[in-house]
Formats: sequence, structure tokens, C-alpha cells
Amino acid sequence: MAEVNQGRDSLSESARVYVRFKELFGGQKHYAKSKRNRKTDPAESVPFGHGRDPKGVGDVLGTLTSQLGWDSPLAQSDLVANWKELAGEETANHSSPVGIEQGVLSVQCESTAWATQLRLMRVDIMTHIAVRYPEAGIESIRFLGPNVPTFKRGPRSVQGRGVRDTYG
Repeated sequence: MAEVNQGRDSLSESARVYVRFKELFGGQKHYAKSKRNRKTDPAESVPFGHGRDPKGVGDVLGTLTSQLGWDSPLAQSDLVANWKELAGEETANHSSPVGIEQGVLSVQCESTAWATQLRLMRVDIMTHIAVRYPEAGIESIRFLGPNVPTFKRGPRSVQGRGVRDTYG
């Protein structure tokens, strides 16, 4: 330690301030190294060694998204955006994905006939999703028919059982 302080005393005041700040904020101590004391790892000094090659932007973004935990939301949005390719053009013209909640993909269909047809195709669609978008975390699909009016509330509501009371 005395050698380090002796080495510091021979420096100018600005160099000593620089070395002190480097120790405080850089986290490394300033020690005079001789060639005998240096330990070099041959793998680090190789210009094309492991970890030294530049990476593509796609690789860097892929690593970043997985570190931040964005894989699932990005895969889900990609699934919704590519619904036409996933379900087929004719099917996509009559249905559209509404949203994904807790691993359930909700698909709004144009008619009850299309909803029934897609329920029959559920296994094929789930297989395509599992192969192309495994990170999306889709566990099941819910096919919704068209929105029909309800008579439980509003001006046409009926007290009691309603129209069913005449049949039994």
C-alpha cells in the first residue's frame, strides 16, 4: 500500500484527483503493474475469440425482449396481427380475434354458423398456434357468436320467467 501512495505522490495534483475519482466511481484501484505481475488470459486476447464477434440487431433485440419478459405479449400481438394467415383467408373474413385473457383467445364470429364451424376446427387452430406461437401461452380458444339483443333489461323486459312460462 505504501508503494501505491508513493506512486500517487509523484503525480501532479490533477492526476491524483483523477486517480481518486477513478477509485471512487470506477470501482477499480490504481496499482502500478509491472509486466511480471500481469496475468493475461490467452482466450481474451484472441481477436476472434468467444464473445468477441459482433451481433446482429435481431439477436440483440431477441435477447432484450426475453430479458425484459416481453416474449409472451409480443407473441400474442403477432398472433392477433397474423390471424388471416393462421385461420385461413375465408375464415378470417368472417371472424376476428377480440383479445387474450389468462391464456384464452376470444374470437368474435360473424354468425352462429361460423362460430360452430370454428368450434369444429378448434383442434387444428390450436395446433397451428402451438407450433407458430409457443411463447403466446394460449391454452384454449373461445368462439363468440354475434352480439344479439337481450330482453333481461330494457323496455322489452318481462317480469318473471317471460315467454317460457306458456310452455310448461
